[in-house]
Amino acid sequence: MKGPREEIVYLPCIYRNTGTEAPDYLATVDVDPKSPHYCQVIEAEDIHAKCGLGYLHTSHCLASGEVMISSLGDPKGNGKGGFVLLDGETFEVKGTWERPGGAAPMGYDFWYQPRHNVMISTEWAPPNVFGDGFNPADVEAGLYGSHIHVWDWQRHEIVQTLPLQDGLIPLEVRFLHNPDAAQGFVGCALSSTIQRFYKNQGGTWSVEKVIQVPPKKVKGWLLPEMPGLITDILLSLDDRFLYFSNWLHGDLRQYDISDPQRPRLTGQLFLGGSIVKGGPVQVLEDQELKSQPEPLVVKGKRVPGGPQMIQLSLDGKRLYVTTSLYSAWDKQFYPDLIREGSVMLQIDVDTIKGGLKLNPNFLVDFGKEPLGPALAHELRYPGGDCSSDIWL
Repeated sequence: MKGPREEIVYLPCIYRNTGTEAPDYLATVDVDPKSPHYCQVIEAEDIHAKCGLGYLHTSHCLASGEVMISSLGDPKGNGKGGFVLLDGETFEVKGTWERPGGAAPMGYDFWYQPRHNVMISTEWAPPNVFGDGFNPADVEAGLYGSHIHVWDWQRHEIVQTLPLQDGLIPLEVRFLHNPDAAQGFVGCALSSTIQRFYKNQGGTWSVEKVIQVPPKKVKGWLLPEMPGLITDILLSLDDRFLYFSNWLHGDLRQYDISDPQRPRLTGQLFLGGSIVKGGPVQVLEDQELKSQPEPLVVKGKRVPGGPQMIQLSLDGKRLYVTTSLYSAWDKQFYPDLIREGSVMLQIDVDTIKGGLKLNPNFLVDFGKEPLGPALAHELRYPGGDCSSDIWL
């Protein structure tokens, strides 16, 4: 879609009101701005037969011209963190990137840094665990991820598995964009922490917690304490700012990471969420806010859900936000999303002093789609962006 400054951003949408997303087939799309259309579908059976993987998630292009895609599980929904390789010209399934039998126990996101011969991957949970919604008993049973995996980029094998302190459900991972940098960040959703990983002098890798979003004591919710639930993070192309979304608390944050070991909060904006005034949740104790935030209304529409996937313009001045996480979790935590569809918002960014400001004139309402209501999720620039480009 075109924004007010003639930017083009693409978003995949889920056109359904119930059930979970189709996990395994892949589609390639011709992104001609005037006539985007499907070109090819890679069927689930082909991926299952050649890779033994399913529930695909993150894609990155490789220097070889191939496309690499992470998996969350095997075809039956058990945990399996492997990687599918596609031919970059024909999109034929070539097999797995990792060595036979070398997949991680669980998977989700990944990012590689060739100059340091390393890739970092994260883990959510087996699809059979999270697929029908969130059950706190599964956390107590240890079924959710709490590690990141360090891979040898050339040998295609895990060389370290790092446990995370206060690091339940590590989802999105980002190296600094500087290809010489030997550090980055991972957002841990359920613990609501940002962890910094870094290379030691001896060549091994370590991780430390650098941001903690405190939970809120609440009444009228699933649990007596509500986490922020950090579901997406990204770094500006100049590696100055870190952004992340708290899908449940409802706020979007900007941190100055000029000193990566000591991020400094420079912007915060509430865009809906579960703790707004007039809703079913009452906040009993809050370490950050003095009062519950107001509901978000943009162009006459009360926005359902909370900030989820985010994407930054290449000049760093505009941040785009969608509000759907995963249909089963949308249905559990924000049932209005299922009935109304998600939205896309645009935030103006102060790149000099830091700061975030909602653009009150920008709203894309996916509830009004012809086949909707739709649940828009990821955002991508056609020429590359902050969360897909990796410099060699």
